[in-house]
Order: sequence, then structure tokens, then C-alpha cells
Amino acid sequence: MASLNQAKRIVIKIGSALLVDRNTGALRRDWLTALAEDVAEAKSRGQDVILVSSGSIALGRGVLDLPPGSLALEQSQAAAAIGQIRLARAYEEALAPHGITAAQVLVTLEDSQDRRRYLNSRATLEQLLSYGVVPIVNENDTIATDEIRYGDNDRLAAQVAVTVGADLVVLLSDVDGLYTSNPHEDTTATRFDVVNDITPAMEAAAGDAGSGLSKGGMKTKLLAAKTATAGGAGLIITHGAAMRPLSALANGANATWFTAKDDPKAARKRWIAAMKPQGALVLDAGAAKALRSGKSLLPAGIIEVSGTFGRGDPVAITDETSSIIAHGLTRYSAEEAELIKGRRSSDIESILGYPGRAALVHRDDMVL
Repeated sequence: MASLNQAKRIVIKIGSALLVDRNTGALRRDWLTALAEDVAEAKSRGQDVILVSSGSIALGRGVLDLPPGSLALEQSQAAAAIGQIRLARAYEEALAPHGITAAQVLVTLEDSQDRRRYLNSRATLEQLLSYGVVPIVNENDTIATDEIRYGDNDRLAAQVAVTVGADLVVLLSDVDGLYTSNPHEDTTATRFDVVNDITPAMEAAAGDAGSGLSKGGMKTKLLAAKTATAGGAGLIITHGAAMRPLSALANGANATWFTAKDDPKAARKRWIAAMKPQGALVLDAGAAKALRSGKSLLPAGIIEVSGTFGRGDPVAITDETSSIIAHGLTRYSAEEAELIKGRRSSDIESILGYPGRAALVHRDDMVL
């Protein structure tokens, strides 16, 4: 699939059943080493790569010799705490021979639901990618309880893709795509090669998890596809068991491709524009001109702050005549914005007492 090689930023989801041997609970190092070759090849093409990896609980339960079947929350969290160390080390060792640095990023559902945490997560991931690092993202199973869990890494991968503006998500699974019905039960089932719209019939036919190590089934993959495509990312479901699964995919391996509804930047701008402003920032003529030419909003150009808002909240940005120039997500609260308005970014630390970000509203978090 040519689009796999053309994508600028790819999020790859790796399931537990691919990483961990179901019988022994041991890491499948040969498979991970082969995957690292695919990642290195993508990086050599100039592509950003983020890995969303399951496996910490599966690895940890093997170390603790926990019995098969479902685990109590405390057992899962203990297993995750042990397995996460081994998982991170395994990725580090697999990628290092290719000169690639790995970073561990642990998140919960709250990190994407809360705008302040969302902006922090996005900024961290963007900075890591700018350094050429491959982030290894996983749910923070050691602290996440049911009410703050994604519950599966299919949806987590889709949300990470939306957060960083990725244009492609690849779900490496134990199935090679979406079928009209369960192919293990129905010999007449056929695979969809391309899906432009997810229909109620597709959702009704989707099954649940099929692996003893995996929590995600086709239902969660369809939910992930909805999130990713609405956010401007295409999504692929393909079988991941083969050595170098990305190369196999590029060479025509079976898969289902869900087409994006828009490009990532346009989808993000539309999301920001739909939010109700919690306050307003009034700019001088110079700052207004800079914004219209594509610049970020610096504190120096602000002459007035109104409303009550916190970090990550949406604000309206106007000129001195009260004409709206843009809407954006602010990186400072109303109180902080009031203190630093009209001041240079280099003064922020001395005013607030900590080294803040130079832009009050970054251009990536703004829609004109």
C-alpha cells in the first residue's frame, strides 16, 4: 500500500498477543527485533513513528506466575508495574542498534479528556518527535481504574493519532481486516478492502476479543476507526504476526483500510472552532497582523484579558475593534495571562516564577 510509505506520521498499535507468547508468557524477541527493522526503515524515509504497545500486564503476570483468566484490579496493576519495566527495556534494546532512541509515555483516559493534560501530552509527544525519538505509549495500568481507563489500546492508538495530528494508524492485530461476519464461524465471510463509512451493519457484525491476552475485539477497532478517521487519520487493520509486518503490509498483505474524513490539521482546526470561548484576548495591531500571517500569539501583543479560563481552555482572539481574528486554546490561565500581557516571553519566568512556554496561544492550537 503506497500510502503507508507516504504517511508523514504513523501510529502503530501492537497487541499483547503479538508481543507475548501465550503459552510461556515470554516476550517474542525475534518478532520485536523484526518490527524494529520496519520502524527504522520508516524513520529513514523521514516518517515520525509512535508505537502504542500492549504487553505490560501479560509480561508481568508471567513473572508473577499468575493463573490464566481474568485478574483482579490490584493483580493487574501489580503485573503492569513489573511488566512495564521489561517492556520498555525490550523496546530500547530492539531500537538501539538502529540508532533510535525510545521514550516511555504512560497515559490515562483523563489525559485526553482534560484539555490541560491534553495540551501537555501533545507538547511532550511533539517535542520527542522533533528529537527523532520513537515514543512507546501505553495506558498507565498501574494507576488507572475503570472510570479513567481507555480499556483497550485500539482506541488509545486512535486518540494518540488525533492528539499528535498523525495521518495514519496501523492496528497490528490477530485478524487481517474487517469481515462481513466472523470468518472463524462463517466460511462465506468476506473482507472489506476499503471502508469509507462505518455502517450499523458493520457494527452489528463486529465480534468481541478473540485472544486470551487481548481485551480488544472488532468492536473496539471500529470505535478506534471512527475516532481516527474523524480526526483526519486513515486507519488500517492487518494481521501482525508475520515478521516485519509493516513491510508485509506495504507489499500487499491482507488488510482493511478506513479512509480519513479530512486531513489532520483541518480536523483539529474544526474541533477548536466548535468550542465555546471561555474568555477573550485583545491584541494590538502588530500582533493582529502577525497572527494573520500564521504566527503564534506571544504575550507581548496582548493589551487586554477578559473572562475566566484555565490552561487548555478555548478563548476568542480579537483586534482592538473587537473583531474576532481567531479562536485558540490558551497555554496560560486568565490570571497568568493578565500578569504577562504586554511582556516579552523572556520575562515569563521572572513574572510567574517558573519557565513557561513562549507562546500564549500556539498557532497549532489556533484557527483563524
